[in-house]
Amino acid sequence: MRPPAGRGPGRRGSGYRVGPWWVLTAAHVVRDAGTGATDVRFEADRADEWTVAARVVLASEQADVALLELDGSAPHGVHAAVTEPPSYGAVPDADLVLPCSAMGFPRFKLREDRMRRLDDGSASQYRDSCHATGMTSVLSNRREGTLELAVTPPESDAEPDRSPWEGMSGAAVWHDDAIVGLVSAHHRTDGLGRLAAVRVDRWYEQLTRSELALLHECAGLPASAPELPRIPSAPAAAARPVTLADLRDDLPLRELNGLVGALTALPTVSDRTTLALVLGSINPAVAAMSPRTPALRPDVFGILRTCLRYPGTLDQLLEAIRLMEGDSAGVARMDEEAVELSRRHRRADESR
Repeated sequence: MRPPAGRGPGRRGSGYRVGPWWVLTAAHVVRDAGTGATDVRFEADRADEWTVAARVVLASEQADVALLELDGSAPHGVHAAVTEPPSYGAVPDADLVLPCSAMGFPRFKLREDRMRRLDDGSASQYRDSCHATGMTSVLSNRREGTLELAVTPPESDAEPDRSPWEGMSGAAVWHDDAIVGLVSAHHRTDGLGRLAAVRVDRWYEQLTRSELALLHECAGLPASAPELPRIPSAPAAAARPVTLADLRDDLPLRELNGLVGALTALPTVSDRTTLALVLGSINPAVAAMSPRTPALRPDVFGILRTCLRYPGTLDQLLEAIRLMEGDSAGVARMDEEAVELSRRHRRADESR
């Protein structure tokens, strides 16, 4: 979203198309538009770009959610495809960390396009997309009533007076295939790797009946809070992985070899940025072990040895990796190695 062409600077933001004529975004993104028009760009600066004026039909400052109505028919091609309303979900108020993702157009993704020059000969600029993936710690930001998203931070903060995440507001926050919130703010004091998102389940407390009815009709939001699907607060007991909290802290390195091999084969671990994100969600002593050398295996051995000195953190590490990876053959192998490690040393302890 951006101000209509020719009206100068203004707020930029992201959003999600929830129907043929409707776009969901954050209310503060379109605050300056009032009930007037704003421009919405789909596939911006690409071959299939579609720019269309939109009218604000709902804007709640309290809930920080807005609904835009597109003014014009979609052109032939990708935009003309039938757009079904998304699924929505409610996160439980529980000690829970959930994987999440959001796609938007933050300021730090500004790029120069030297192939497209302005009238004065300087390079034009564009914002590329940012697919932010990470985790949400559900019990954070309880006073504000938002979700805290831990995501990969920008590498630098070139403009201290402006957030590098400007323009990300309004992006839909997904858990699995359900929207659980909208990006609403970047609190500078939280650091560059934290975003706040308004929660879908709070809309039922903050919106009027007529506003909820409009979102139900146009955006597919369930009509009432009891109808909103609930994300389970814990996996089924039978599916719980083995615990490694009772392992001795002086295990020889050879005993960890199988688990290290399984871990280094996972994309979350082999990518140092995502590994640092995972480690940062655990104990500070473990987070301090973020890889700093090109050799990954020795670093992972060091991470596991550190976890053994802090009981419970190895379980937290493996669970965070499961959340990032989802179901995969690599995660299954990791769990098999964890089970074998637990079984082997349980037998050793019992034989003493």
